[in-house]
Amino acid sequence: MGGALSTCLFARHALLPQGWRRDVLLEWDAAGDLTHVKEGATPPPGAEVAEYVLPGMVNLHSHAFQRALGGMTEVAGDEVNHVADSFWTWRELMYRFAHRITPEQMEAIAAQLFAECLRHGYTSVCEFHYLQRDAAGDLYARPAETAERVLAAARVSGIGMTMLPVLYSHAGFGAQSLKPEQARFRTGADDVLRIVEALAPQRGGQVEVGFAPHSLRAAGVAQIREVSQALPADRPIHIHIAEQQGEVRQCLDYSGRRPVQYLYDQVDVDAHWCLVHATHVQPDEVARMAASGAVAGLCPTTEANLGDGLFPLAEFIAAGGRFGVGSDSHVSQSPVEELRWLEYGQRLQRQQRNVAATPEQRHVGDYLWQAALQGGAQASGRKLGALAPGCRADVLVLDDAHVNLCGVAIADVLGSFIFCGNDKLVRDVLCGGQWQVRDGRHVAQDAIATAYKRTLAQLRAL
Repeated sequence: MGGALSTCLFARHALLPQGWRRDVLLEWDAAGDLTHVKEGATPPPGAEVAEYVLPGMVNLHSHAFQRALGGMTEVAGDEVNHVADSFWTWRELMYRFAHRITPEQMEAIAAQLFAECLRHGYTSVCEFHYLQRDAAGDLYARPAETAERVLAAARVSGIGMTMLPVLYSHAGFGAQSLKPEQARFRTGADDVLRIVEALAPQRGGQVEVGFAPHSLRAAGVAQIREVSQALPADRPIHIHIAEQQGEVRQCLDYSGRRPVQYLYDQVDVDAHWCLVHATHVQPDEVARMAASGAVAGLCPTTEANLGDGLFPLAEFIAAGGRFGVGSDSHVSQSPVEELRWLEYGQRLQRQQRNVAATPEQRHVGDYLWQAALQGGAQASGRKLGALAPGCRADVLVLDDAHVNLCGVAIADVLGSFIFCGNDKLVRDVLCGGQWQVRDGRHVAQDAIATAYKRTLAQLRAL
């Protein structure tokens, strides 16, 4: 922006789109956009200097309120009645928990989550937001009340946000009626469009608004078409798909096709779409996903926690597919853990090492970080994912004093960051041109944590 005040950071090593480069000067304006990225520079007088600098990661799938559920579902089920624990039994517990939360509590939970995400290296989040109504199942006086609360939490924490109001009309394929415990989630096409319209004034450098059909079992194809056609063509669209074998069987029984096949046969899926999980897909579905340019939204820690299965990553990479990572239910708030377990799941399944690589990029850590940046930025609909002019000034500074980075060759920095130990190596975080984390602490960490603890005490007393 012409005439805007500029701030800068000098990186002795910076991860640019073309790889690691030395002596890079980053400058950004008051709006939070990078304006200059110059290699082979010298630090201006008074400039802050960092050793290792890389773009912040995009968290492309989040249900913020589920952060408060963490650790409460890790109890084995009823063996006497032969009830095996699964995604479906976890979902019943989640429903009961969701019934209790007020908008104020939702804001406190989201702020805590977003501060944690920032401290671990996420600088943007795509919020798949489906808790829209009050406990009685009625819309709030402001239909976008709960979405506005999550956006308020994003402002408090400083994280960037893609808000995705969810279309959630049915309990199952064939327009089955919602269950009483799903009443807080109920939205039709008109409801979603009203919420999107109400959120429009918040769109800007730090906020985008798209929409999310919850799943093919919860949103009809005609509804999906209605909302997607009413929105501007460049808005992001996210959907849960083929997460569980039970969902695949239900879709086959209803349509004669698997979920990805059915979606692609009914809807024009393109690069604005993010297919979340897509765990159970066959080779023809992998090829269709890759060819469409849609992003596979992978959430390995949640998919492991829920017993979902493993996405065929190697085949998707070979087909030229795009992917990103998300923390979903927030059993982890770390992009390092998502990427590590994305790779480790493939190693265990294939019984080989170093799966996520290409002939052009054989360093697994570098490939994972860069690919997830690109896929996450695409899924967010925002200018993210690269240290380049015009992108948001979302920057991570690694702790070069940590032993895990001591004397490491530059080619091995991301390998050490992702695969060596469990200490958090993110020291400082710039988000939208504002420093939100310094020396590992969020700038509002104490106040946010106090509100979160108060909220947990309220919820657990019910």
